[in-house]
Amino acid sequence: MRHPDARILIFAKAPEPDRVKTRLIPALGPQGAAELHAGLLAETVARLAATRIAPIELWCTPDPQAEPFPRLAAQHGLACYRQQGADLGERMARAAADALGRGAPVVLVGTDCPLLDGDYVASAIEAMVGEDAALGPAADGGYVLLGLRRAAPELFADMPWGTDQVAARTRERMGMLGWRWAELPALWDLDRPEDLARYAVLNRVGG
Repeated sequence: MRHPDARILIFAKAPEPDRVKTRLIPALGPQGAAELHAGLLAETVARLAATRIAPIELWCTPDPQAEPFPRLAAQHGLACYRQQGADLGERMARAAADALGRGAPVVLVGTDCPLLDGDYVASAIEAMVGEDAALGPAADGGYVLLGLRRAAPELFADMPWGTDQVAARTRERMGMLGWRWAELPALWDLDRPEDLARYAVLNRVGG
């Protein structure tokens, strides 16, 4: 394993219809959107686990025992944890603080970015040598990766999640903390109907 002291935290929601990929429901329907979410989750776990960069933790909501979490954990040898907190920001802050107690740095990722692979995560870990954090921005103004060497609840509180201001606000707050951070190339998330065509092309090229 290239970075055994680091931790990769994958934040994942159970693929329940009407609760995931809601912006894609007009194009795919509730069941289709849930199936796409399940596929992205499985692909993300498989891509990162195959490269053996660092220990991976699957942070799940609402229940780590809901499928497909136990199956993915068994298949790839992952530790599973329940997300704790009233909102996404609090859940991310608590997970980061918890994982930092077991190793550093930690890298927080979601499951919506088809191009997020082991090399990208490894570049974040390696870029954090001498830095406090790493940011992998999303093309829509959010981020696909956040790497941390220390806990900072300020990075997550009162954040306008799901908007194009998330990455900019995160940079502002890291600046207010006096942090230095590495900036990675921007990637795109699969969140909107117009992203489906790009994902289809990616699958054809990859398959």
